[in-house]
Amino acid sequence: MFKWFKDEIQGIKDRDPAARSALEVFLCYPGFHAIIFYKIAHWLHNHHLKLLARMISQFARFLTGIEIHPGATIGKRLFIDHGMGVVIGETTRIGDNVTIYQGATLGGTGKDSGKRHPTIGNGVVISAGAKVLGPFTVGDNSKIGAGAVVLKEVPPNCTVVGVPGRVVRKDNVPVPKDPKIRTIDCDQVDLDQVRLPDPVEDAICCIVKRLTKIEAQLKELEEVRQNEVV
Repeated sequence: MFKWFKDEIQGIKDRDPAARSALEVFLCYPGFHAIIFYKIAHWLHNHHLKLLARMISQFARFLTGIEIHPGATIGKRLFIDHGMGVVIGETTRIGDNVTIYQGATLGGTGKDSGKRHPTIGNGVVISAGAKVLGPFTVGDNSKIGAGAVVLKEVPPNCTVVGVPGRVVRKDNVPVPKDPKIRTIDCDQVDLDQVRLPDPVEDAICCIVKRLTKIEAQLKELEEVRQNEVV
């Protein structure tokens, strides 16, 4: 048990520069507290004490603002940063070293039974306000941008943005949707929650460029027509 505490706390310290000490993480991090309650509730859930497990998970939600269903499967060193409003559904599977920011939802899309929540690979980052909805897989080391709504499978090592979400980078290389639409040249480093391509802006820039060109051509044609009349 002590080794588990040490490993989980170290995982948080490695990913959060604001974490100054293990004691601070233990006392002040609601994401860490939510994981402790989840471990207890998950054990009870697996031993057919499901009502008690749900009561503990709801108590944890009251204390931390984080709702983790006892039936979810969570790997090592999950870091829920700030955490308020995070929801993790019953059939969710989360790998190791995953980071989830406030307001994120790992949910289902309806009343289907069986596997109805996502599977999150190792090293995935799910940014603030993102919604990952459905029984598909988000591949290892992928990043879900802030506010994205992801409704289909994400390959490994990808960055997803937008509503609905689409892959805009794979293996840190831009993935153009349309050769006529320019791709924002982000820094050649791992994208964080701020340095994210904006496919909507790309499309608008393309439209503005084409309209400007058409307006210039129309102006030239109008000048030619006026000269012919004179």
